[in-house]
Amino acid sequence: MMGINSYLKKTSSAAPLAVFRVCFGFMLMGSLIRFWAKGWIDSLYIKPTYFFSFYGFEWVKSLGEYTYVLFLICGLCAFFVAIGLFYRVAIIGLFLSFSYIELIDKSTYLNHYYFISLICLLLVFLPAQVYFSVDSYRNKHIRAQFIPQWNIDSIKLMMAILYFYAGLAKVNSDWLFHAQPLSIWLPARNDMPIIGFLFNYVWIPYLFSWFGCLYDLSIPFLLWNKKFRIWAYVAVIVFHVLTALLFPIGMFPHIMMVAALIFFSADFHQKVIDRLTSIFRIPSTWLHDNSSYQSPRFLHVGFVVFFIFQMAFPFRYLAYPGELFWTEEGYRFSWRVMLMEKAGYAQFTVKGTNGLQAVVNNNLHLSTLQEKMMSTQPDMILQYAHHLRDYYANMGFTSPQVYVDSYVALNGRLGKPMISPHTDLAKEQDSFSHKTWILPFNDTIKGF
Repeated sequence: MMGINSYLKKTSSAAPLAVFRVCFGFMLMGSLIRFWAKGWIDSLYIKPTYFFSFYGFEWVKSLGEYTYVLFLICGLCAFFVAIGLFYRVAIIGLFLSFSYIELIDKSTYLNHYYFISLICLLLVFLPAQVYFSVDSYRNKHIRAQFIPQWNIDSIKLMMAILYFYAGLAKVNSDWLFHAQPLSIWLPARNDMPIIGFLFNYVWIPYLFSWFGCLYDLSIPFLLWNKKFRIWAYVAVIVFHVLTALLFPIGMFPHIMMVAALIFFSADFHQKVIDRLTSIFRIPSTWLHDNSSYQSPRFLHVGFVVFFIFQMAFPFRYLAYPGELFWTEEGYRFSWRVMLMEKAGYAQFTVKGTNGLQAVVNNNLHLSTLQEKMMSTQPDMILQYAHHLRDYYANMGFTSPQVYVDSYVALNGRLGKPMISPHTDLAKEQDSFSHKTWILPFNDTIKGF
């Protein structure tokens, strides 16, 4: 107990958290600008006529043309967080606006969106504005050069959980022994300049699979260790540059390369701040202060509960029968990154008790991305079936029944039916319970 108390009282320079705040805010702002510039706000959040909500968050709706305002608010909040202006309001606004955007449509879900929301939530309660910020310059009463060490370690721990759990998820037979899905993805990139020819070799996907697994499992520990930190960061750069070149995963590799700097010493971050103050001629009053910031005691319990949840929640899949990659029950929000390639086909038939019948053209209801994601994920198939039930009820079908013929190919296997074609999905209810109408996988992917 004495060890815990002494750790909680241990202080450290506020420089690492300040640099993290600046980098995180500007990187996120850049991501939002990129999203806007590429027209994705319109194509993903305005044009679709139907959106797949997350269970329990059905109240989150698209704002139509006002979605641009939401992105503008989110971007401004990210900028204010970066410079440390009205920090508390800005970080709360960033967490709420970004998370709202993330929750509008399940078909756009990515692990790194979840990661950004969690980091924003942590930053709501961390004193990232007490040093090298506009707020600390304007108000000397909040200015502090030292903060509790655990404030910085909490960001490190969140990154460590992401990496380690992503590595643990790769300890499965498809990834390690069959190099799936990399054996599908990498040969498709054989036209890349310089390195593309390598992807024609059968052993290359295995090399990438094993390297990716070992990297994720070890990198947080190597970054935390002073002796290996430089070489570990070189590995971070190599790994994320490769993923950025090979896979369309947006700003995530760049965010992780910058975020990993939090593991470096306080002296390193102080040099970064000193360099920035010199370049931008920032007043020295922003920096010279020997005071310490003390976090409220209630946060200790709150952060312990938060991290216990983060470490336990990814294992909720153990409560469900069947193959996780097939049913995807407990798959999201568990740091399972790029583990599978699913190709699906879903043909819906709607029947009314008054004799009306229709074979659904999915293109009339869903975007290309939405149809692709829906056709391989049982909970989205159910949501879509309910949408069709209500839609055709308004079209004159009495008590519509909705059936689906679905075929899914997982990690290079032959396609097989996923949903029982005899189940009237209009009558099934969504919940956290196991969906008994998912047909068995009849294969085993061993591992976590």
